[in-house]
This record gives sequence, C-alpha cells and structure tokens, in this order.
Amino acid sequence: MAVKLYSVESSAATELYITAVPEPGASPQKQAQQLFSEVAETLRSRQAWLLQERVFAGKGAMGFVRDVRSREYGDIDDGVAPSLLIGGKDAGGGFSGVQVHAASGCGRPQVLVHNEAACGRVLKTARCTFLTLSAMMAGQPLPAAERARAMLEKAELVLKRAGVDFLSVARTWMWLGDILSWYDDFNQVRNAFFTERGLIGKGSRQSMPASTGIGLALYEDEICGMDLTVVVEPAESIEFLEAVGKQQCALDYGSAFSRASRAMTPGGKTIYVSGTASIDASGATTHIGDIGGQIAGTIENVRAVLADMGCRDEDVVQMVAYCKTTEVKKALDELKGGFDWPWLTVICDICRPDLLFEIEATAAVGMRESNN
Repeated sequence: MAVKLYSVESSAATELYITAVPEPGASPQKQAQQLFSEVAETLRSRQAWLLQERVFAGKGAMGFVRDVRSREYGDIDDGVAPSLLIGGKDAGGGFSGVQVHAASGCGRPQVLVHNEAACGRVLKTARCTFLTLSAMMAGQPLPAAERARAMLEKAELVLKRAGVDFLSVARTWMWLGDILSWYDDFNQVRNAFFTERGLIGKGSRQSMPASTGIGLALYEDEICGMDLTVVVEPAESIEFLEAVGKQQCALDYGSAFSRASRAMTPGGKTIYVSGTASIDASGATTHIGDIGGQIAGTIENVRAVLADMGCRDEDVVQMVAYCKTTEVKKALDELKGGFDWPWLTVICDICRPDLLFEIEATAAVGMRESNN
C-alpha cells in the first residue's frame, strides 16, 4: 500500500493531505482494511480531524469499502459521509484509493446539517474560516439537468445558513455519471445559475471556482453530485485565474470554471488546479487518438498552470489522474514514475468523447512531506 502524507503549517493550524492507494495483488477487502487502518492511525497520531474525503472504487467494491471505513474510523467519523465515487465499466469491482484533507491544532470542525443529514464542516481558526460540503445531491428522482439545478440550490441553501454564498466558493468537484450524454445540459444549468448569482455575466467580477467535471457517479447510482471548498472569512480573499498556463478562459467555450484558484486555508495558501486535459488555447482537443500525446500534453498543461501560480512539481499535495480506459491507465503507469506526485488513478469517462485523460491537482507552497 502506498500512503503519501503532506502537511502545511501556519500559526493557526496544520493541514494534512493524505493519499492512500492499495498495492496490487491483495483482495479488495484486505486492501480496504489495510488502507483505512493506516489512514485512521495517521489521523489519530496527529490528533487531526477530517475536513473532506473522497473514496474511489468500482461499484462491486464500494459497499464493503464503506463498511470497512466505518469500522476503522470509529470516533474519527463525525457523520459527514465521504464522496463515494464509482468509476466506469473498465474500473471493474476494484478499489482505487482514498484522498483525505484534514486539520490539527485548531479544534474539531463544526458539522453542518441539512434535512437531518450531516453534509459538511466549518473550521474556524485565527487565520480564516474554512467550509467544506461533500456529496451534495438533489435527492430527488428528476431528469439529469433538473437534478443539477436542484443540487446547486441545495448547496446554496446550506451556504446561506452558514452566512456565505457561491461568491466565496474556491473549488468545486462535479460528479457526473454518464457525463457524455448530458455534459452540455449540465453546462447550461451551471452557466444560468452562476449568471443569476452574479458569478459571471455583465457587472460580475468573474468569480468562477476552479472545478472538475468528470464521469464518476456517486454510490447508489446518483448521477449528479458535488463537493465544495469555501473561504467564509476573510471575505473576497480568493484569487480566480480564468486563463493561466497555456489555456484560455473555459467560459469562452461554454464551461463556467476558472483554470485555477488561490485561497487562504487554515495552514497556508492553497492552489487548486482545475481538471485539465490535452486542450489548446482555442479550446480544441489535441493529440486525438494518441494516448501518449494526450498524457504528455495534459501534464505539460498542468505544469504550466503550476508555474504561473508560483508552484513547483514538489508543491503538489493531492492529485487525481482520470483515465478513459485501462489502456490509458497502463500507458500512464509507464510514465508517472518520472513525477514525484501523489498519484491516484481512476478509470472513467472524460467530458468529451475524444478526450482520453485528465488531471486535477492541489498544491501548497511551503508544504513538507512526512513519513507515515
């Protein structure tokens, strides 16, 4: 099992970024037990509390993976469910890994509740007030586009109760099952919602969060869900980078997200790199049909964003590589050893039929890697 732990520290708190990936060979049940045991021990030994968590597995494995997590975490589990993310058909029944964002030295976060269900956390420190929402879903049997609208409105309601709105959202993750059948519809819904709320459009300050929109469904076959990170205070402290690196503004071709954002978080300054693929400055897919070319082009685009944000490769604390097929994953496995990144690889559809590969990344200047 490979466990990567990075920390970044301020006078107010220490943030922990954990990526745990099972070693091949063992059964998924044994992999899950070993992995969550080590993650739980890492959190307990550092007196750290969860801020946000994502679990990646095939549909056949997710039920027992969830149960193992619950047993191993015990009192670490505050009732906020992680995002349980199901890969595509090529993902099979296996277990891909888990990402955890946690904090220590600043007390336990307050749990946010909506309709009697825990859905997020608020952490107040002397430095900032940081909020996360996880696995936000409409919870209604609606057509996909209507589910997306209901999901956004539900998240907005929770944010309003915490005294904040979408203008303070630094990063979103959009989990979109069967993405290729309705991604254009999703973009229309998001664009309309962001326009109505003043994030984009005439008179706005273009406050589009960094984002990933990817073909993963939430467990129990929910095709539309969302995670968010929010800076409640200090207000208006997020920097949104619409065009950065080698790519221009995604809104130019109809997707309302920034290429990256920079936000104050409990342990320092965090850079969120949006889901990035082999796309040129005009928004066109490059290296069509060429797996190696798309992987290389994607990595080049991600590194260009990091460089423009003042980050080095070694400042990356979390990342996910999304591969369309097992063939793409095999090609990546042959190349990724040249990058000391905390790789977590998932098989799923990307947002365009001709895209084979995508990367998202989180970076923190001044972080340090810890021995687990």
